[in-house]
Amino acid sequence: MAEFYDVIIVGAGPAGLSAAIYAARARFKVLVLEKEKIGGQITITSEIVNYPGIEKIDGTELTEKMRAQAQSFGAEFQIAKVTDFDFSGDMRIVKTDKGDFKTLGIVLALGANPRMLGFAGEKEYKGRGVAYCATCDGEFFTGMDVFVIGGGFAAAEEAVFLTKYARKVTIIVREEDFTCAASVADKAKNHEKIEVHYQTEIVEAAGDRLLQSARFRDNQTGREWTYEAPEGESFGIFVFAGYVPDTEIVKGKLELDSHGYLITDHNQMTGIPGVYGAGDVCVKNLRQVVTAVSDGAVAATSLEKYVADVYEKLHLSPREPLAQTDHKSEN
Repeated sequence: MAEFYDVIIVGAGPAGLSAAIYAARARFKVLVLEKEKIGGQITITSEIVNYPGIEKIDGTELTEKMRAQAQSFGAEFQIAKVTDFDFSGDMRIVKTDKGDFKTLGIVLALGANPRMLGFAGEKEYKGRGVAYCATCDGEFFTGMDVFVIGGGFAAAEEAVFLTKYARKVTIIVREEDFTCAASVADKAKNHEKIEVHYQTEIVEAAGDRLLQSARFRDNQTGREWTYEAPEGESFGIFVFAGYVPDTEIVKGKLELDSHGYLITDHNQMTGIPGVYGAGDVCVKNLRQVVTAVSDGAVAATSLEKYVADVYEKLHLSPREPLAQTDHKSEN
């Protein structure tokens, strides 16, 4: 028989962890399911400097604190890949590769994945020279040349980060200029180890076991040019082209926008009562840690009344409050 939880949260990034803190603190039996690692995409960020009240912290440390806080309130965590949902009936079913779980309420904090550009060789050399996370993979390219593809905030910021390791960083920007704030772009433009090519795109990456060459096109003139790695060396290509929402599993079950993002109301509820979305997977104007944790808190607190109503409807006996660490009440 599937184990029963009041709330199941799918995804353990900042949105899911925030939802877990609020739901568990409300004395619900909470399970957080994560397919890979606790923390989500933010764990690849080496430095967070815009989270209110915290001057500087890395993504792993911040989310580890969130996880510990959620566990102190009684939330349970399990590494498992969700394979399907059954949203019919009051008792929903979450199907995973570790078995099925029953629940009254669900928070979908599914997140988003790096977008691939589709240039020749990108898929073949992914993990063998083509990368999407400077913090994860930058060190592998110590003393080598590195190309950064993109003109947004992430491309400019991560290009500067990569100068810690790379001999030289070349940024390939498709537009006439960077599309992020000047304060961020200027750090890249003025860095002594960075060169920028505008109105340019990558056409192909090639090599043997590792990358050996890359071909680029100047869209203004139509001229193509090739970079060849020095003899006996390889090089790196880091792609920063935004993200794709991880909503494939709910297509046809929940309403998505034209880009695949989950549509929710102001309480973070989807079109199905008791099923909520939170974080980068949702339609929103700003995808930052601070908005992700806000989404999680709103979703969890909105779920409180829904779960209580279902308990009453199904004549379920209230659970005994879970033992938890003594915490001071919030103001």
